[in-house]
Amino acid sequence: MLALRLARGAGPLALLRRLLVAAASAGVGFLLLSALTYAIAHPGDPAAVPRLSWCLVPLAAAVHFAVAVARTDPGTRPRTGLSAVGLGPARLAALAASSTALAATLGSAVALLLVLHLRGDLTGLPFDGAGAGLLAAGRPLPLAAALTLLAVLPLAATVAAALVLRARAAAETPDPAEPTGPAAAPGGLPWGCALTTAGLAIGTYAARLPLPEGAGADPAGVLAGWALTAAGLAVAGPALTHAAGRLLQTARPGAVRLLAGRVLMAEARRIGRPLGVVCAVASAAVAAVTLAGGDSRPFGPLTGLGATLVIGCTTATLLVAAAEARALRTPTRTELRRLGAPASALRSAAALRAFALLAVFAPLTWTVATLAAVPLAG
Repeated sequence: MLALRLARGAGPLALLRRLLVAAASAGVGFLLLSALTYAIAHPGDPAAVPRLSWCLVPLAAAVHFAVAVARTDPGTRPRTGLSAVGLGPARLAALAASSTALAATLGSAVALLLVLHLRGDLTGLPFDGAGAGLLAAGRPLPLAAALTLLAVLPLAATVAAALVLRARAAAETPDPAEPTGPAAAPGGLPWGCALTTAGLAIGTYAARLPLPEGAGADPAGVLAGWALTAAGLAVAGPALTHAAGRLLQTARPGAVRLLAGRVLMAEARRIGRPLGVVCAVASAAVAAVTLAGGDSRPFGPLTGLGATLVIGCTTATLLVAAAEARALRTPTRTELRRLGAPASALRSAAALRAFALLAVFAPLTWTVATLAAVPLAG
């Protein structure tokens, strides 16, 4: 009940983020139910399992986005005096997880109603039966299996949000015995390179496997390879962002370059992982477009929906992380303006940060996309 009151009292931007979580949950739920109805309409078809496994990619992207929204929920941030009334960091983390569960469950319910409507289970077949073949209309839908699939995303998002927020609450409790200082450089670059290399190798091996009936690649192997590649780029993202900040400060930097580089180094852990995930998704999109060639309609509607969900969720996660970082920089900007720093210098520093990140991540995205597309094109 308290989570509902916090949701009602949130600002428009917070409500928009929760609605986006619900929309992402609805899209993923529709994909999961589409895979279920395909298995119902084609019993014994070995393609049913790969269809369901590919739903894990948009599901992971939606969970990642839901966790990012829960992290930036203004109604559940620790504030002075809340601990005295029993709303400490752990309680606030539970409330944020409850809000996440509420939004994700709402989206899953919308997905179920939409599928039932398109199947004609509610008021007859709409759109002249356009969704009849896609959703196995006329065949009974196993409600227990449908509800189990629809519960996966709300449960995963709730657990992930609770774990992340509890860990953040414990990190934000300072130890007075430890001296404070500048944060150390992220050390995930070697592991990120190793995971990315392993992912590309697995994808190449899966693409070369001789499969029956002329199939060109092992779907499970390609998915596993892409997942490892995405994990590697996410792990390496903070270190690459930190390195971009260091590069901005080389060769006698001025005030603007020094400010831009220091901000990137300070925010490397916050925006580095979402940047790495966006890099992985962009490389997969470039590889898919390269493989599609000149085909005007290379993908079906469900593939398009899945790609839209993945691209939209990862991009929204990056924007949410950037907005959180900007909010945390507000005291610094205020102090710089009080000291007489011109607004043009702050805008120039922001442009330099964007250029440095583009210079580091754009070639990396193109390289990974090229390496991923070569074995599949053969």
